[in-house]
Amino acid sequence: MPREGYHPNAYLADFRNVRLGLKARTIILDFLEKSSAEAKLVSKGTGLPYNVVLHHLKLLEAKGIVQRKGGRPSIWALTGLGQKRLG
Repeated sequence: MPREGYHPNAYLADFRNVRLGLKARTIILDFLEKSSAEAKLVSKGTGLPYNVVLHHLKLLEAKGIVQRKGGRPSIWALTGLGQKRLG
């Protein structure tokens, strides 16, 4: 089970969930809850390196939590799949 403080969708089933990955995915998902954006803007907005953001976006995309929209650069958005934060 994910620890308190992580986004509900940051925990990926059938995947090794290390603390740094959970933290990075939580930061990315919190950012995308506010607005859809391309990976570079997510990187700038979160302070995470671009390659880390892209890696976690691809993991989240494989689980159906986020999706790419449009051409290049792709706009990443939440799909609404999974749990949402309460309150």
